[in-house]
Amino acid sequence: MRGEWGVSIRRACRVLDVDTSTYHYKSRRPEQAGLERRIREICQTRVRYGYRRVHALLRREGWRVNHKKTRRIYKELGLQLRSKPPKRRVKAKLREDRCAATRPNEIWAMDFVHDQLATGRKLRILTVVDIFSRYSPVIDPRFSYRGEDVVQVLERTCAETGYPTTIRVDQGSEFVSRDLDLWAYARGVTLDFSRPGKPTDNAYIEAFNGRFRAECLNQHWFLTLADAREKMEDWRRYYNEDRPHGALGHKPPISLMNHGSTASLLP
Repeated sequence: MRGEWGVSIRRACRVLDVDTSTYHYKSRRPEQAGLERRIREICQTRVRYGYRRVHALLRREGWRVNHKKTRRIYKELGLQLRSKPPKRRVKAKLREDRCAATRPNEIWAMDFVHDQLATGRKLRILTVVDIFSRYSPVIDPRFSYRGEDVVQVLERTCAETGYPTTIRVDQGSEFVSRDLDLWAYARGVTLDFSRPGKPTDNAYIEAFNGRFRAECLNQHWFLTLADAREKMEDWRRYYNEDRPHGALGHKPPISLMNHGSTASLLP
């Protein structure tokens, strides 16, 4: 306004209803370029630090800044943690690079099924299926399951059948446990986690569990845990060795396990 109309500062401030002290005010805020640079350096080396931890490090280094300023600069620099990291650390993978199984024992799918004894006591049943051959290497019922129990069952099963390259699982507490992650890392097995609330990410095991419930769980009373183990093992053997599977040209899954990865899926 002053340049265009040639008026004094006082008159321009009066017209705009602005106090002249506001016009003449000079910020006393110290230069924050150095602080911004240091915050960025911390976040580049500590990629999972939020602004509170960054602030703690700044105070430790002698910066005289309160947490609100640290948070403001942290947000202005776009350093917010936008996604929570998975609890799995080493052997987790993203599902964008999923590939179809091309041979037996390459990709397994694993899940839990719930049932109960005749007495009403709850059962948790670990089910595993090979995606290529549809062969089920193990069905294991127990009253309760922990991550270490899953590891125990897998280790015993893999000693007989060999270790898969990948196991597809959901976000259950047993599957995201440190025990299973450590086992997978030690054995060179990749844990492929489905997205929360997306059972279609693990459709093979969901289909297997549906057959298992319709043909076994709904057909029997289980008097004891030992009785449940026996009946489920009988069904597993029938499923693997005798039951015709439509996706395999009405052959039993064991036929593909016996003939290797080049077995035909056509009738």
